[in-house]
Amino acid sequence: MEVTVECQKRPEGSKSRALRRSGLVPAVLYGHKGAESIDLTVEAKAAETLLKQAAVNNTLVQVSIPDIPWNGKALLREVQTHPWKSKQLYHISFFSVAAQESLQVTVPLNLVGEPVGVKEGGVLEQMLTEVQVQCAPDKIPEAIDVDVSNLDVGTNLQVHELVLPEGVAVLADSEQTVCAIVDSSGAVADRAAAGEAEAGAAATES
Repeated sequence: MEVTVECQKRPEGSKSRALRRSGLVPAVLYGHKGAESIDLTVEAKAAETLLKQAAVNNTLVQVSIPDIPWNGKALLREVQTHPWKSKQLYHISFFSVAAQESLQVTVPLNLVGEPVGVKEGGVLEQMLTEVQVQCAPDKIPEAIDVDVSNLDVGTNLQVHELVLPEGVAVLADSEQTVCAIVDSSGAVADRAAAGEAEAGAAATES
């Protein structure tokens, strides 16, 4: 699915609060022309629709600015909302990727399969829900699937074990744990308690 949004060049001297009252969300585009940036506005309804389709630092958006004119792919880089009214948008940032050979983006991890350890009574715990990766603009994965089928109780899966799409490199610590199967049945604690009891009894008899 291609995500698109139309923006307008922001009038000089316009105030952010006044723009928001008139149904517009202030925005900015970086990277379309070196270090130069351009101030924009997006209709509030269009911005709300965009955020239902796109994820920050993960989704490429086709940005159209008819009054410049400019049209190209950009990364949704940042979304600012009201401090306590999270649905009220304050500002949106886009980063043009046309001249970028590679990008650093955040990609969610999607656990798939039923672990062997869960069938035996263990519990699957996910420590890492997303990772930062580096890849070409046209290689950004929506998510990275993590097959946990072979995980048993007491085992874990680390970052270096992730199966990555071609052209994608993970920037996270390779030894970081993504997920693990832990024993929730109390068997481990029971065995430890039994061992302590036996040791105590042996000490008393001696």
